[in-house]
Amino acid sequence: MFSGDLLFQGSIGRTDLPGGDHQKMLRSLASKVLPLADDIVVLPGHGEQTSIGRERATNPFLLDLLDSGDAGRVTRGL
Repeated sequence: MFSGDLLFQGSIGRTDLPGGDHQKMLRSLASKVLPLADDIVVLPGHGEQTSIGRERATNPFLLDLLDSGDAGRVTRGL
């Protein structure tokens, strides 16, 4: 998956720039990214490649989504 500036290894894109919307980004992560299979390779706009499973298990932003229940029935895993 080409994630552009949505998802990075260990982080997510910036929303503090003009036009940024943190809540919209979190909704996109919860509805579009977290439902994907763990073995999906993520190619971000810059930085190292990762996988959905690795980010689901280690990315603090995704962990917060999972802990808050906003990600639906997605479970953590590598």
